[in-house]
Amino acid sequence: MTVAPLPNHHPIMNKTLSFALLIIGIILLIAGVAASDSAASGISRFFTGNPTDKTMWLMIGGIAGIVVGGGGLLTGSKNG
Repeated sequence: MTVAPLPNHHPIMNKTLSFALLIIGIILLIAGVAASDSAASGISRFFTGNPTDKTMWLMIGGIAGIVVGGGGLLTGSKNG
């Protein structure tokens, strides 16, 4: 059984996508930090000791975007 070779990937597109993920991650993290200071998060933290789910997901998504985007920029192809 033969396997077809992978098509040439475009390093410029990979870097663009990685950069976009990094920017989106930063925006999500900033939104998560801002949401942690909101009244709803303060009330949730008062009763449960934890911030709201929205705040946590914004922060988790932001960190994931930063890690994936930054990793893509750092380990991407050296040709582009």
